[in-house]
Amino acid sequence: MSHDSYVFEGAAPAEPARDNNPPLSISELSFALKRTLEERFGHVRLRGEISKVNRHASGHVYLTLKDDKAAIDGVIWKGSVRSLGVQPETGLEVIVTGKITSYPARSSYQIVIETMEAAGAGALLAQLERLKTKLRDEGLFEAARKHPIPAFPAVIGVVTSPTGAVIRDILHRIAERWPCRVIVWPVVVQGDAAAAQVAAAVRGFDALPAHGPLPRPDVVIVARGGGSVEDLWAFNDEALARTVAAASVPVISAVGHETDTTLIDFVSDRRAPTPTGAAEMATPVLADLKYALADLSGRLARAGGRLVEDRRTRLLAAARGLPARPEDLLALAQQRLDMAGGRLRSSLQENVSAHRHDFITIAGRLNRGLLDGRIENRRDRLNASAARLPRALKTHTDAKGHTLARVTARLSDEPLKRRLDQRAARLEAVSHRLARWPDNLGRTTERLAALARALGSLDPARPKPGFARVEDADGGWITQAAGLAPGQAVRLVFPDGARGARIDGEGGGEPAASSAPRPRPAKARPPTPGQGDLF
Repeated sequence: MSHDSYVFEGAAPAEPARDNNPPLSISELSFALKRTLEERFGHVRLRGEISKVNRHASGHVYLTLKDDKAAIDGVIWKGSVRSLGVQPETGLEVIVTGKITSYPARSSYQIVIETMEAAGAGALLAQLERLKTKLRDEGLFEAARKHPIPAFPAVIGVVTSPTGAVIRDILHRIAERWPCRVIVWPVVVQGDAAAAQVAAAVRGFDALPAHGPLPRPDVVIVARGGGSVEDLWAFNDEALARTVAAASVPVISAVGHETDTTLIDFVSDRRAPTPTGAAEMATPVLADLKYALADLSGRLARAGGRLVEDRRTRLLAAARGLPARPEDLLALAQQRLDMAGGRLRSSLQENVSAHRHDFITIAGRLNRGLLDGRIENRRDRLNASAARLPRALKTHTDAKGHTLARVTARLSDEPLKRRLDQRAARLEAVSHRLARWPDNLGRTTERLAALARALGSLDPARPKPGFARVEDADGGWITQAAGLAPGQAVRLVFPDGARGARIDGEGGGEPAASSAPRPRPAKARPPTPGQGDLF
């Protein structure tokens, strides 16, 4: 029988009575497909991103290669692992060579990798790294902005799938450690809708009122079981990360296993390695608290008993040192007071006698002769100063007289007369120049009037008798014959009016020179001597 045609069990043939092909077993079909794959794809070269790596205890490495549309399982046998160019790591983009084969027990195909080389960072992880850098720069990963986890929560909120082992593990762990109220917000934890549902659950828990019909949780746990990078990718959503960071209720992230890391692990208030670990972080151990409380109560009772016993012992010891009667306590002090009172009168008398003796000793030194001697000494010094005073005054007067004579000699009449004569001569010269100023002003006024008359005679806007100004139709002045054309309308302006005219021929020669004399510029007169000195 040829192996090129196969019959699948369970498929009813169109005409069972006429089908002579014997049926194949599942094993025969699986191994036939295996041989076909190995013969057709005996050597392939693939490029993709490693999304999951599992190193088996036997030394074999199982992984998954993927791109943006498909994925394929891969295996590296123990003998080929050491000879690889790079070691497989999650998120690494690689180029591998090997052969395609199938695993008949699971009816799946895979690639047996023989060589591996790096091809760059994975697209998904590169995108995740850029998003992490962006949020880190905004300060969402800072420890200062994170909330502390309450030590004794009364209500715990859990955001996870309602089915599966995760919720059962969390509820079981909370029940055996710290029995309290647990509110589960069911969501999908994988796929396109997972990120939006988890974000809505966190916002919903955060918006609950503190004393409403549904109590507000003291802490929220976002949990999911382990999986590949693609399975956990919903928890790398930027909007979800910002929602967790903005929540006022403390959030514990427990996504994946201990080696799995997602974006909300960095923005949440605490990260748990597993969902069970999150339940342990959120709750204390009630039995431990009871034991600690009982131990503290016992220690308090024992410490109080020891304190009372110590005070009793000290009180009894002090009581044994006291006399039997209260009067005996005051007897010694009363005796000392009586003795001090008896010594007080004699002590006061001795004190007065001592001060009297000191006063007499000092008064003996204050006799009249001592004061008379000091007065005589001061009188002698005053008389000596009075005897020196006339001579000192005469010497000082003579010195000041010499100084006055020198100053008087410098202040004689001759220097003052010379300076007054100089000032008088200068004043007379200025007076002469001021006397000539009206004549100079008159001559200057006449020159200015002559110039004004000359300017009026040369003004073209006012033609002189016998002359006319030629203007074109727009009022512009025509100063040359070349600017005129035959038949052109012009305007002749005379001193007493204006008339229109028209050019009827071409010019035949140079215009006659005007007989009117050209005004001569006024000849500048030399300045009057002495004016520069005045101004």
